[in-house]
Amino acid sequence: MNINGVDFTIGADPEIFVAEKGKTISAHGLIQGDKKNPFRVNRGAVQVDGMALEFNIDPASSKEEFKENLHTVQEQLAAMIGDRQFVNAVSTHFDEKYLKTVPLEALDLGCEPDFNAYTMDMNDRPDSSGNMRTVGGHVHIGGFMSENELETPHMSLSARLAKYMDEEVGVYSILWDKDDNRRAMYGKAGAFRPKVYGMEYRTMSNAWIFHEGLIGFVYDGVERALTKMFGQEEVHPEIEHIINTSDRNNGFFKNNPLVDELRSLVGV
Repeated sequence: MNINGVDFTIGADPEIFVAEKGKTISAHGLIQGDKKNPFRVNRGAVQVDGMALEFNIDPASSKEEFKENLHTVQEQLAAMIGDRQFVNAVSTHFDEKYLKTVPLEALDLGCEPDFNAYTMDMNDRPDSSGNMRTVGGHVHIGGFMSENELETPHMSLSARLAKYMDEEVGVYSILWDKDDNRRAMYGKAGAFRPKVYGMEYRTMSNAWIFHEGLIGFVYDGVERALTKMFGQEEVHPEIEHIINTSDRNNGFFKNNPLVDELRSLVGV
């Protein structure tokens, strides 16, 4: 996508739970690829991430390419797991007895730190000692590069974009994703990770990847957020609160044309 004369790309790295005979299981050992060495496939890569599967798509320059990349990689991943099934759930609780049979590396929540766009503090690392696990649907935006992603100008620009992503995508995700358990561990408002190619927006779960209309809505939201990044408009003052408290009755949603669009797409 080209915004204000700058070419941007959009990617994603959704995580998915997997089930066998109707029961959610750990994904360890099911496919090739891990965090350090993703397994390359057509239009992306796949890997095991903790107790979930993860797939990464190649950066896309258009909505059509974004959708095609997501569908193509997801279909290849589905073929790799045979008669097992993807689980359309954002969080799950594993039986404690079952967790004792899982390798330690699968239990570890070993993500690199991410940051809070509103405070610029590093977000706390989740506690891996419990039996709940969650999955994300993070969005990667490329087009503003830095040799050192932690330098102040790049961090500031990434944080600014994360706030606009909250306003244009993240806040609406609480309407289609009614599972609030994940936010106790991940997905607070403004969660982002700077990248040398741009930034990773980490607030949303994977709920959007299972619906064609929501995939398009996310892409359009990225476009709106990038457009705002070139202007001077302030982010709505209640966005952070709405996301962090799942305030679905907030006045922000009243007479909102994007809510009307979502109703037509998924009936929120």
